[in-house]
Amino acid sequence: MSDTIEGADGSKEAKEAKGAKRSARADRAALVAALRPRYLADAARGTERFFEPRRRDCPWCGSDRLRRRLRTVDRFQRKPGRFTLDACRACGHVFQNPRLSGAGLEYYYRDFYDGLGERDLGNIFAGREKTYRRRAEPLRHCAPSPRNWLDVGTGHGHFCEAARAVFPDTSFDGLDFTDGVELAKRSGRVDRAIRGAFTALAEELAQGYDAVSMYHYLEHSTDPRTELRAARQVLRPGGHLLIEVPDPRCLFARLFGRWWLPWLQPQHLHFVPVANLRAELTRLGFTVVVEQHREPHDTVDLLGAVWLLLNAIAPPEDAPWLDRRPGRLRWLARCAVLLAGVPALIAATALDRLLIKPMAGHLRLSNAYRVIARRD
Repeated sequence: MSDTIEGADGSKEAKEAKGAKRSARADRAALVAALRPRYLADAARGTERFFEPRRRDCPWCGSDRLRRRLRTVDRFQRKPGRFTLDACRACGHVFQNPRLSGAGLEYYYRDFYDGLGERDLGNIFAGREKTYRRRAEPLRHCAPSPRNWLDVGTGHGHFCEAARAVFPDTSFDGLDFTDGVELAKRSGRVDRAIRGAFTALAEELAQGYDAVSMYHYLEHSTDPRTELRAARQVLRPGGHLLIEVPDPRCLFARLFGRWWLPWLQPQHLHFVPVANLRAELTRLGFTVVVEQHREPHDTVDLLGAVWLLLNAIAPPEDAPWLDRRPGRLRWLARCAVLLAGVPALIAATALDRLLIKPMAGHLRLSNAYRVIARRD
């Protein structure tokens, strides 16, 4: 009898789960249809307005010794446009050239972190609690009990939520220019939500924090140097700035080229080598107290390359920037490609975690680096 009841309950739960999935798909389809007219109007005006004039010199050191690092397309959402990364032969800085304009930033960020992409990315970020805690832990050796902490580019505030386990007595504020920060406040992940551009708000927040974090934020900035000056202004003397960014000198960046996940075009605008960042922090009056390469490495090199390749081969899923909704045959073809790629994804994940991660501190295998600097 009990087995019958459990079976019935299981069947009911399965039906409810299927119903929820169908409802989610229907909601997404309705949202895509509602957004499509605006995207088609944007496309009709062309993509040229999404870019600033091409630079002839390096935005970091001013040298005119530039070389093309790679040219690619949007391999995540598959929005229209082509994007170029140039590298400076003098200082090693890598930057998008031509860079996105204000209109381009609005277009390519739209429905990536919020809107249409909010749920998927929110689920990804929510599942990285251990990673976020590891980002917070190194500060304990420099500042065991900061009174308050500002997380710049906080998104939905998942880092702040995880960092509370490391610093339970610290007040965490989140700053972001998207409405994700307001969601973070409503969810209780941050104590205060600050919406806007960090550089514009720095004077208002001057000397208000013991710690400021910029985890995978500087690469999104149009002017990383201005962001660093703003961080110095916001920190109290003796406070600490925590930075983590992709490492453009990573071996996989060269091996995989456009298939290296951390290039993330077109959202990532600047890739600063660690030597350049250290020198700039010193010039601004900071002392670098921690530099890490193995610890911040993320296990996404092989996995990301395989996923981007599968996503490029498979027909696109329905999106508002497509002229029309893909038919059922194209949807089935996409499912078939992704399903066929599952063994490759599993193998890539295993190699990332079991082979590459243990060696990330050697041979320039780490795809990211972390710096902690004290404001003197």
